[in-house]
Amino acid sequence: MSPVNPFDDAATARVVVDDSGTLREWNEGARLLLGHLAGEVVGTPAADLLDGRHDGPPTTENGRWHGTLALRHRDGHTVSVWVLAHHRTAADGAPGSWLAVAPPAPAAAPQDDPLIRAALTQSPCAVMVFDDRLLLRGVNEAMARLLGLPRDRLHGLRATDINSRPQNVELERLLRRVLATGRRQDLRSHLKAEGEDRAHTWVALMAPLTDADGLVRGVCVSAHDFTEQHLARERLQLVNEASVRVGSTLDVNRTAEELADVCVPALADFVSVDLLDPRDTGGEPDTVVEPPVGLRRTAHRTHLPDHSAGSAHSSTCPPAAAETGRLDFYPAGSPQAECLLSGRAIVAAEAHGDLERWMGWDPARLRQVREHGVHSVMSVPLQARGTTLGVAVFIRFRRLHPFTHDDVLLAEEVSARAAVCIDNARRYSREREATLTLQRSLLPRWLPPTAAVQAASRYLPAARSGVGGDWFDVIPLSGMRVAMVVGDVVGHGIAASATMGRLRTAVRTLADIDLTPEELLTHLDDLVVRLSEESGDDRAGEVGATCLYAVYDPVSRHCAMARAGHPAPVLVPPDGPARQVELPSGPPLGVGGLPFESAELELREGSVLALYTDGLVESRDRDPDAGLALLREALAAPGDSLDATCDRVLHSLLPAGSAGDDVALLLARTRGLPTGQVATWDIPADPSLVAPVRKQVLDQLAVWGLTDASFTVELVVSELVTNAIRYGSPPIRLRLIHDATTLICEVSDSSHTAPHLRRARTWDEGGRGLLLVAQLTQRWGSRHTTEGKTIWAELGLVEEE
Repeated sequence: MSPVNPFDDAATARVVVDDSGTLREWNEGARLLLGHLAGEVVGTPAADLLDGRHDGPPTTENGRWHGTLALRHRDGHTVSVWVLAHHRTAADGAPGSWLAVAPPAPAAAPQDDPLIRAALTQSPCAVMVFDDRLLLRGVNEAMARLLGLPRDRLHGLRATDINSRPQNVELERLLRRVLATGRRQDLRSHLKAEGEDRAHTWVALMAPLTDADGLVRGVCVSAHDFTEQHLARERLQLVNEASVRVGSTLDVNRTAEELADVCVPALADFVSVDLLDPRDTGGEPDTVVEPPVGLRRTAHRTHLPDHSAGSAHSSTCPPAAAETGRLDFYPAGSPQAECLLSGRAIVAAEAHGDLERWMGWDPARLRQVREHGVHSVMSVPLQARGTTLGVAVFIRFRRLHPFTHDDVLLAEEVSARAAVCIDNARRYSREREATLTLQRSLLPRWLPPTAAVQAASRYLPAARSGVGGDWFDVIPLSGMRVAMVVGDVVGHGIAASATMGRLRTAVRTLADIDLTPEELLTHLDDLVVRLSEESGDDRAGEVGATCLYAVYDPVSRHCAMARAGHPAPVLVPPDGPARQVELPSGPPLGVGGLPFESAELELREGSVLALYTDGLVESRDRDPDAGLALLREALAAPGDSLDATCDRVLHSLLPAGSAGDDVALLLARTRGLPTGQVATWDIPADPSLVAPVRKQVLDQLAVWGLTDASFTVELVVSELVTNAIRYGSPPIRLRLIHDATTLICEVSDSSHTAPHLRRARTWDEGGRGLLLVAQLTQRWGSRHTTEGKTIWAELGLVEEE
C-alpha cells in the first residue's frame, strides 16, 4: 500500500465468482486480505472461503448485494470484511458472473483529505471524488444516498466496482478523458437510483481537480436530477412534433390517425379519437352537446411489446371495445360525455380510486380495463373555433405511473392543435363535397346518343387542389351534325366550377344557333371578358379559360374545329398511327380583341378523336411532349370499347389513378351516314312546282320504307318549300336525311332573312305555316351559312310509349 495514496488499486480486494459459485479471478488485493495465492483458490468453490455454511452466491432483485462477511484467512483466523457484490451479464449470451470487491478501511477521516475538502466546498450537490487512478477518495452524504451504500465503505472502489451498468462503464471512460485532457465532461443517463420507485434523468458533471502547479490530481463528479428539465424538453418536443406531423393532409380520418400516432408511446400507451357523428346533423356538429353523446371511432393506436425484437412497436389492435367506424353512445356520467359537457379534461386513475366509478357505466369496458391492467384514463375534448368536434382518450396500462397535471396540460395542448387541423379538414371536406356536387350537376350526366359519333368521357378532380373548372360536352346539332367541346377554367374550387357552368351553358346556347367554331369562340371570349370585369378586377385576363370546339358532319364526314389556348386534339385513324391535329392556336378566353381561326379536315368513318385538358398530359415530373407521346401510345393500343380506352389512357398517364390537376377526357368515334339515307333536290323558284316536289318526296319515303311519316313530311315540305320560293332567293335546295330514329327535312336558299314564328289572328289569311310545322315536328330551326340560310325540321320515327 502506498503511503501517499492509501487507496492504491492493489489494496482493494476483487474477485470474480461465476453463477455456479466457482472462483474465476483473484487479484493482489484479495491475496493481501486473505493470504491465498491466486493459483490456490481459482477454480475452487467460493463458499470454501466463508467461515461457516453458505448456500451459494447472494441474489437480490436488482443484481446487487452488500454486507459484512466472515472469511477464512490462509493462516486459519477469521477476517470480517465488508463486501460489495453485483452481477454482470455477459454481452454474448454466455453465463454471467459476480464481481465482489472489498475496499480497504480508510486511513484517515474524509474531512482531513484536502481533495475532499475542496470538492465538498465547491459543490452543493451529490459529490464523489476520484483520484488520478480513478479510485474513489470520498463521497458526501447525498451521493451515498443515491448509491444506496454506506459512505465509509466506498473508499478505494472504481466506478465499475459500484455497479456493472453501462452508465458506470461510460462514466469511467469519461473520467479517464478528464484526467487526460483536463477538460470538463458530462454524462446524461436515465436510470432508477436506489430507493426510487421510478427512473429519473441524471446529469453527471465531471470537473478536474488540480494542485497548485496546475496538475490534474483527481476528478470531482457531481450528480444533478435533471428529470423536470428533461420532461419539459420532451413535452416541448412532442408539441413541436405534433405541429409538424398532425394535419399533413386535409383528410379527417388521416388527421385523427396522426394525432394518435404522435401521442403513442410518447404520452400514452393507447389513444383513441372519437368524433361527433355529422351524419345526423347535416355535416355540422351540434353546437350544444347533450347526453347520450353519439361518437364515431375515427382512429386509435396502441403500444404493444415486440417480443421478437426486444422493443416496442405500434399496433392497430387496441385494448378497447370500439372498432374504427363504429358509432357508440355515451350516457351522462361517462368520461367522454362529461368532458364534452364541461369542456375540460377528465382524468380517472386507479391510484385516485375513481377509475371504476368513471368506467362503471359500461361493464364490458370495465372488464377490459381490468384485463389489460389499465390504471389511468384521460379524456380530452376536441374543440376548435367554438365548435365541439369530439374527444381524445389517452390510456396507460404499460407505464406504471398515472397521468400528472403536466401530462394533462400537454394532452390539452396537442389535442387543441389537432382539433384545429381536424376542423380544417372537416371544412375542406364539406366544401370539396359541395364543389363536387356542383361540378357533377353542371357536367353532363350522360352523353346523348347521336348518329354522328359514339362518345365516351371521363372526369377526375385533382388529388390535392380538388375540383376545378374542366368540362366537356356533346351537343346534337341540326342536320345530324354534332358539336364536341372541352374546356378548362383557370383555378379550382366553387368559383371555378360556377364559371365553368356559365361557360358550358353559353356554349350550348351559341351552338343552338349554329355558329361556326371561330365565331362561337369569339362570343365566348367576350363573355369571359365581361365575367372578368364583373369580378371587380381591371385586368381582363385574370379570369380566363381555354376551350376547344369541334363540329362533325356525318353526311360530308368533315370536321371543323377551333381552339382558344387549348391543347390540340389527337386523331387516331382506322388504319394509321395516332397523331396530333395541326390546328391554329388561338389566344385563351378572356384576353379579348384577338381573332380565332378554324381548320377543317375529313375524317374517315371509325376515326377516334380525343379531346382533353392539359391536366392529362402535363405533370411536374414529366415533360408535356412525353405526356403527349404516352397519350398517343395509349390511344393507338387496340381496345374493345371507348370506355376501355378511356380507362387505359387514365391508367397510363396518371400516377396511381390520381392527378395533380383535374382532368377531362372526351373520346369520339366517327360514323358516316350512307348516301342512300340522304336525298337532295334543286328546286326552281316556281310555286307551281311545289306539288311535283311533294310527289317526289313521297316516292322517296316509300323507297326508304317510311310511308307512315308521309302525311307529316308532305305538310312540312310543302310549307318550307313554299316559304323559300315566296320569301327566299334562288338557288333553292331541299334535302331529306334519316337514320333509324329521326327524319330531317332541310330547305336552303341564298337569302339571309330568317323566318319568325308568330301566332296568327283569327281574321289573318296566312301566318300559320311555321306554327303548324312547330306542332307537327319534334323541333325546328334555322342556321346561317356562307351561301345563305337553311330552315330545318326534325321528325321522330319512333313513337313514344
